[in-house]
Amino acid sequence: MSSPPYVRRFIPLVLVICIAQARSADFALPQPLRLVDVAAIAMDNRAEVAAAKARAQALAQRPAIVSALEDPVISASVDHYPYNKPTMEGGSRYDRSFTIEQKFPLSRVRTHRRDAAQAEANRAAALAVATGLDVVQDAQRNFLMLHERRRMRLVIDEQIALAQQLVGAAAGRYASGAGVQADVLRAEVELARLKAEQQVQTAQIRAAEAMFNVSLGRAAESAIPALWYQPNREEPAPAATVLERAASNRPELGVGSAEVNRARAEVEVMRTMYKPMAMVRIGQARTMAEGAGAMLMVGINVPIWRERLDAGVSEARAMQRMADADLESMRRMVSGEVLAAREKVNASRTQWLALESEVLPRALVATDSALAAYASGKGALVAVIESARALWGIQAELVMAESAVGDAWARLDRAMGTRQETKP
Repeated sequence: MSSPPYVRRFIPLVLVICIAQARSADFALPQPLRLVDVAAIAMDNRAEVAAAKARAQALAQRPAIVSALEDPVISASVDHYPYNKPTMEGGSRYDRSFTIEQKFPLSRVRTHRRDAAQAEANRAAALAVATGLDVVQDAQRNFLMLHERRRMRLVIDEQIALAQQLVGAAAGRYASGAGVQADVLRAEVELARLKAEQQVQTAQIRAAEAMFNVSLGRAAESAIPALWYQPNREEPAPAATVLERAASNRPELGVGSAEVNRARAEVEVMRTMYKPMAMVRIGQARTMAEGAGAMLMVGINVPIWRERLDAGVSEARAMQRMADADLESMRRMVSGEVLAAREKVNASRTQWLALESEVLPRALVATDSALAAYASGKGALVAVIESARALWGIQAELVMAESAVGDAWARLDRAMGTRQETKP
């Protein structure tokens, strides 16, 4: 039994919707998700990478297109059709011909055009690599941001637990007559402030999750598993090493070199314009008087307008000088960027290690001592709150320093044009 017409009309629409939903279904992420996993996931799923690769693949076909000969021209013509009826017996009624015409350059212009197109294809390939590196860095930075937000939420939970202890100590002293009600209220104010901060962190985590999902090419509302991240404790490579890596791997330098090669090829293309182009035409002809026969024509164009040709060469040489200057500027910029990124790694690593090994342990001891003294009836609540606030600030600073180390390594990798798959 066939379906009603309105059902048959909606079946294609339902199929399209189902296919679209299947394609947009979220892919599973590793459990737990590590920083080293982010690069491959982003490269495989970001549309920007696919678009850049497709553009490079398209431009890779240009050398074969621009270096080919012009298409031959096939012509059929009536060369002479008399108004009066011809008097010659046995002849044709009119003159007609059928020819094939082909143009051939008398220079290496096709080779130079192919070189220019190949340079453009190389430039697009280098830009695709740069796009991939930008995508990876974006995903890594969003990973670190989400990790920082989640860690900060745990830190705030610990701070709330400490504030609750402070409220309990103040309430105990007030109940025993050793304290005042103002201390209890002040401790409760600190607890309320931390709970409000906890709610803020919840919203910030949702925002960071949405940005991280987008940076991985996933739906913004998709669930994200637990993250695992440990800052890299290694020292960066020496300055000479990172400069060497940047010089050999940085895709922007490849883009600049491709632009220089293209400009040089364009100069040669314009110089070949001084040489003529040949034209060959062969075919069959039939005349009224002599009947069928063959025809051959050979010709060349005459490039006599030297002012236009000279201007074209001058323009191409100016573009070559511009490309050379841009490449030199890019090399200097890359050198400065990679050295600055290396020192940023040193600075963030030093700060993180100092906070972890020196500052935080002392802050914990100071806060525990102040709280114990206040609970035993000694000391003032103000000293405990100041010590606790100092501890909370250091804990937050440590979390941000951990993320800063990862961000600094990501910047250094991008500056060198590499992706380190072995870092935590």
